[in-house]
Amino acid sequence: MAQGAFWQEGVVYQIYPRSFMDSNGDGVGDLQGIISKLDYLKELGVDIVWLSPVYKSPNDDNGYDISDYEAIMDEFGTMEDWEKLLHGLHDRGIKLIMDLVVNHSSDEHAWFQKARKSKHNPYRDYYIWRPGKPDGSEPNNWLSFFGGSAWQYDEATDEFYLHLFTKKQPDLNWENPKLRQEVYEMMKFWLDKGIDGFRMDVINCISKVDDLPSAGEERYAWGGDFFLCGPRLSQYLREMNEQVLSKYNAMSVGEMPGVTPEQAAVFTNPDNRQVNMVFQFETMDIDSGEGGKWNFKPWRLSDLKAVTSKWQYALDGKGWNSLYLNNHDQPRMVSRFGNDTVYRKESAKLLATFLHTLQGTPYIYQGEEIGMTNVQFGSIDDYKDVETLNFYREAVHERGVSPERAMASIYAKGRDNARTPIQWDDSENGGFTAGEPWIAVNPNYREINVEESLRDPDSIFHYYKTLIALRKRHPIMIYGSYDIVAEEHEQIYAYTRSLGEQKWLVVLNFSGKEAQFVLPEALKSFSGGGNELIIANYGDVPAASVEELRLRPYEARVYKLV
Repeated sequence: MAQGAFWQEGVVYQIYPRSFMDSNGDGVGDLQGIISKLDYLKELGVDIVWLSPVYKSPNDDNGYDISDYEAIMDEFGTMEDWEKLLHGLHDRGIKLIMDLVVNHSSDEHAWFQKARKSKHNPYRDYYIWRPGKPDGSEPNNWLSFFGGSAWQYDEATDEFYLHLFTKKQPDLNWENPKLRQEVYEMMKFWLDKGIDGFRMDVINCISKVDDLPSAGEERYAWGGDFFLCGPRLSQYLREMNEQVLSKYNAMSVGEMPGVTPEQAAVFTNPDNRQVNMVFQFETMDIDSGEGGKWNFKPWRLSDLKAVTSKWQYALDGKGWNSLYLNNHDQPRMVSRFGNDTVYRKESAKLLATFLHTLQGTPYIYQGEEIGMTNVQFGSIDDYKDVETLNFYREAVHERGVSPERAMASIYAKGRDNARTPIQWDDSENGGFTAGEPWIAVNPNYREINVEESLRDPDSIFHYYKTLIALRKRHPIMIYGSYDIVAEEHEQIYAYTRSLGEQKWLVVLNFSGKEAQFVLPEALKSFSGGGNELIIANYGDVPAASVEELRLRPYEARVYKLV
């Protein structure tokens, strides 16, 4: 596989604009707010910014319901502000990728407004319409991602339209070549403005199985088998690449729930000309019980090892991995995979070490670099996320789940954990806004904030900065092959990275107790050359042979063996 592409060698930083920085005191983050913090991103050392949607939207799903793909949301600013942001990033050597949300639009988009007027409107076929069954029920029994039926009845034409997300997010009909051309022209609009690529929202939902069959006999059931990685997905992605992406030096990452490593190896193989990498969800599902994410269970290190190894081996030399442990749709990683109390700093650094020493492109979600944690609001009324609110209503009011149990699920897995504002300093509202924030700031902002992190040389921020700088100096961190070590160890996750004659050893204690690591016999022939310590998350690492190490709680060490 060819090497040297900017999307392989760069580190990506995701900005969720609503919660990043508010410049005008209205409580909502905006483009001018981001512009004011560009030197912060430059200091961290990131190479690429992924900007979550800033397009015009009624905000039913926080901007992932787009009413105009070529206009900026008023709350965020103007196109002039956006252009200033783009130039500010490029002037600092940072690339910009935008969210491409084309499985669905907003129901307030002009296309849908025309489509719902009559069955014969030219835009009707831009969406997926079906008559109800003879008894008046939905065309099939699919559940939406956010709960409830994936179909909405529209009285004007006596038909239902498909919406895999909220009813204000009707699915676009990718079977229609005119619709596809509209999407490609919109992509060119942004690429011609100078952006460097796209993160493609739920892109593997765009191809549905013909006839849209029901999923079993239940009243409502998950229909993912009929719309995840559907029959024409590769065809559409190749067409998109041929008509648009191949004409620019553009990065493409496809968000693909339910994708397998075997499928991802096809989608990301450069010879197939589809996408550069995918976001897979297997890692995100290791603490999901029967029935999905809200029925959470304790995750096990053995599961994390199994999923990570599977993806590292499957794509090595064939495709490319995206490396992430949190984003705008996931809880904070230090609360989920680490320890956000006693060992917050140590475990946040351990998780960073893990992400940045695997083969693939690391993604940092805003606030991760200072160890921001999950939040526990006192009332469901404090939450804003549509998925969270739908879950609470269905669980408590329809299924009789106790409010306490429902809130425990929200505290663990709710998307608003990631959406509380960035904690810039210890002033009121964490320095995010001079007004009333759109969602409350995590109360721990007085202890956890950017200002404190920049001041403390031992902070999580400075550790991230070191990791990113190391990755720029050592190609082995990017391209080296991965091999798991001591696979059965219940506390320690260890692996090697190998490139040419070089071999590195990564040893991570994923527990709150001391752990003993013994180097396997097969690696001892590599360990006689001095074993240089590359990075560690404790400042006082004793000189020791890598053949036998005693690691403290959440301790991470990376050694050069040869």
